[in-house]
Amino acid sequence: MITPVRYLVLGAGPSGLTLAHRLLQGGVPRDQVLVLEAAGEPGGLCRSAMVDGKPLDIGGGHFLDVRNQSVMDYVFQFMPKTEWDTYQRVAKIALRGLEIDHPLEGNLWQLTKDDQVDYLDSIARTGSVIGKVMPENFEEWVYWKLGDKIAKDYMLPYNRKLWSMSPDRLGTYWLNKLPDVSFRDSLRSCLEQKAFGTLPAHGVFLYPKTCGYGELWKRMGMALGPSLRTNSPVTKIDVGRRIVNDLFQAESIINTIPWTLWPRMSELPTHIVTQIHKLEHVPIDVDYCPENLDTTAHWIYEPREEIPYHRMLVRHNFCPGSRGYWTETNSSRNAGRARCFRHRNEFAYPVNTREKPGAIADVVAWAKTKHIVGMGRWGLWEHMNSDVAVANGLALAQALLSGKEA
Repeated sequence: MITPVRYLVLGAGPSGLTLAHRLLQGGVPRDQVLVLEAAGEPGGLCRSAMVDGKPLDIGGGHFLDVRNQSVMDYVFQFMPKTEWDTYQRVAKIALRGLEIDHPLEGNLWQLTKDDQVDYLDSIARTGSVIGKVMPENFEEWVYWKLGDKIAKDYMLPYNRKLWSMSPDRLGTYWLNKLPDVSFRDSLRSCLEQKAFGTLPAHGVFLYPKTCGYGELWKRMGMALGPSLRTNSPVTKIDVGRRIVNDLFQAESIINTIPWTLWPRMSELPTHIVTQIHKLEHVPIDVDYCPENLDTTAHWIYEPREEIPYHRMLVRHNFCPGSRGYWTETNSSRNAGRARCFRHRNEFAYPVNTREKPGAIADVVAWAKTKHIVGMGRWGLWEHMNSDVAVANGLALAQALLSGKEA
């Protein structure tokens, strides 16, 4: 027997959970909203597990950014503000035997005088300073914006480690994720010995006082009651009739799971399969180490290519009463067995290749003609933080409730 539903959400990550709740709050009957989640609990990449007596975020480093008040107001319905601690972000870069504040170009003053001169001289000769046109691939952009010193010492090796591909395959359309520091900002920071420029996300962030970040999404999942079904992987999709797993028929499907899974589950047009095959992702291993580190950092970027991991999350500096840290490593670089604990996220980061914008635009546009809407990190193939995913869910819910989507 096939059960009809108005909205069928594939995936119970932050965007899917938010959308489902907002639809219910907007008056959609509970039996007309259903979320299917493959894992045993909701949260997606924002789940936490108990490791060495304290929570560890198995999807990597996820925090609640304070810049979007509407998002904070929304999530505080499920985990009140009194249950969160506030942190001024301390992000470091391991470089030349030191820990330099991130971003490097805004904190050159923490290096020796000779190094400051070398880096400033390099930035002063960049294409962005002398008026050359901005290039369209990421590797050339790094040289154009930051100079050969930062490119070779930090940005390019770090990105080769993270993506396990040449940075010249990446586009430049995603640069809003990066800090915006001009040559004037870099020079002024050296003169005044403090950072200048626009910092990236999590300048101030919230983290739960007594649990992991995954607790928020567990609570949201529990509040959905029968509208959430865990341990329910999607195995078959009849696109034309919007029937999933031969069990549910939807008026609208909201997809938050990776599009690259769809060809094995459904019959798709050849041109859409071709576009889906252009979408790339990287798997990431999270490895726990029990030792405390002598650092004030919340996380540390590691550009040295002889070291497998690209980032360390210093758990004892933001999770009260805990110890140790975890590393994040592209799974293709992570040889050998885990020392204490390892969680592999097969789908961790969508890759911002130069081909991606056109490919995902075609997939999403085609899907809309079938009353299937892409949402969240994987539905839009965008490396969005959890607060952005929540905002995405709220916006789509408003569009659906007003009849502007699907």
